[in-house]
Amino acid sequence: TLDLTCRKDPCFVKFSEMEKMANIQAEINEVQPLLLSVTIFSTLQFYFIGKKCEILQDMNRHLEAILKEKRALRKRLIKPRSQDSLPIEATFHKYLVELLTEAVTFIEKLESHLQTVRSIPQIPNIMKDMGTALTKTEVLVMELEELAEQILKWRELQKEVYSD
Repeated sequence: TLDLTCRKDPCFVKFSEMEKMANIQAEINEVQPLLLSVTIFSTLQFYFIGKKCEILQDMNRHLEAILKEKRALRKRLIKPRSQDSLPIEATFHKYLVELLTEAVTFIEKLESHLQTVRSIPQIPNIMKDMGTALTKTEVLVMELEELAEQILKWRELQKEVYSD
């Protein structure tokens, strides 16, 4: 009989509804900066990837030009140049040895540079995969937010049940 006579006053019902709305608004205000930071991060990431792609394309063009002149470069490196050029002073011999060492190192690494250049056409596919991964991440974030809301609702219900 006590339960039947107990009525909730309309002012308290409105108060609880307003409190719920304020809690929901606070959760939205917490999530918005996170979404903004994710958006900014992804935009910057694509910008820097585009810059790196441009640099790699420039390197590709340069290495292709070198590759076209590969035979001529090999002939020039094999052919003794001592009779064709001016004599080098003894003070510069050290620098010449360093230069030749760097040239040999470059020639040894030429194949790896070429492999890097050959991988450039795969960059659009990698970018597409990154876009797909970003979309999946955004979907997971939304699902996580929904799960958090459900947990909070369940928690409130449990509080009410235990308080009764």
